[in-house]
Amino acid sequence: MYTPKKPYFYGTGRRKHSVARVRLIPGSGAITINKRDIDDYFGLDTLKLVVRQPFGVTSTEGKFDVVISVNGGGVSGQAGAIRHGISRALLQANEEYRPLLKKAGFLTRDPRMKERKKYGLKAARRASQFSKR
Repeated sequence: MYTPKKPYFYGTGRRKHSVARVRLIPGSGAITINKRDIDDYFGLDTLKLVVRQPFGVTSTEGKFDVVISVNGGGVSGQAGAIRHGISRALLQANEEYRPLLKKAGFLTRDPRMKERKKYGLKAARRASQFSKR
């Protein structure tokens, strides 16, 4: 993973099975995810919007370069994990952002997880089709 020489702010974000390690470096606003640009990594504009939400709430667009290492889960879970990580890193940068981020709900880890499969069933709750004969 890329480690910058400049001082940075760190935050870990999680959602579903995704874990994002986020570094905020004072800079121009470039977002790099797994050594790829955000436009290459996320195809959907809604996911890019989710990633940039903490900067919009705290009005810090273009003030930080973001270097992210994310793994696990799907694209939506990864976007949520990145948003959580960026929010926590922004708190390290300036503690005064806490009320804004808290009100927007970006500091709360979304606890929803996939339910485990139970024995005797095809999925978590899906039973096999009932046959009368």
